[in-house]
Amino acid sequence: FLPQVDSANAGRVLASDAAVFLKKSGLTDLVLGKIWDLADTDGKGILNKQEFFVALRLVACAQNGLDVSLSSLNLPVPPPRFTDTGSPLLLSGTASSDLPWAVKLEDKVKYDAIFDSLNPVNGLLSGDKVKPVLLNSKLPVDILGRVWELSDIDRDGMLDRDEFAVAMYLVYCALDKEPVPMSLPAALVPPSKRKPLSVPGAMPLLPSSTKESHQSLPPVGILAAKTPSTQ
Repeated sequence: FLPQVDSANAGRVLASDAAVFLKKSGLTDLVLGKIWDLADTDGKGILNKQEFFVALRLVACAQNGLDVSLSSLNLPVPPPRFTDTGSPLLLSGTASSDLPWAVKLEDKVKYDAIFDSLNPVNGLLSGDKVKPVLLNSKLPVDILGRVWELSDIDRDGMLDRDEFAVAMYLVYCALDKEPVPMSLPAALVPPSKRKPLSVPGAMPLLPSSTKESHQSLPPVGILAAKTPSTQ
């Protein structure tokens, strides 16, 4: 990966170059900001070769549902995966569109019944309507925020029927003590969403932007009652 971001072969990677490359991991700005902060140990906005490898290792950890922390660096994980499209979804390989959806048909029927009971408007549920259902699970707010972020695939602040099924699937996984992934696995992307998406107004990742990025994330909006305003 290093030659792709170190074209001058200087043995270091600038924040701007790394941001463009790391975006292809499909991880959120919040997660990528945390990865950058851990890798850029001296806060100079530049990664040397060793620090860049730490960043790649943390990307792999996040993609496999592990905590983004230095303690995860020694855990065995597959190599990080990057996509060259502008898609926020991580669809590794060409067969991803043919993957069977992880949400089983019998579960989808249950999730659809819950969806319909929440009075969707034009086939969409707002964050305010989904919030009580998420909070009712008694899961930690940071987990619920990640569930919302992963399930709002088209980033419109609303969940359609398929996105709501993804949210419910992730909630039940968390209740079964399974880790909620940092990026949405290809098998969980609803078949209706498996096409390249462009993210309007996507901001470039900057090393010091992690605090500011809190304001633009959907979970803050829907879980505001539980989220400290100091963020």
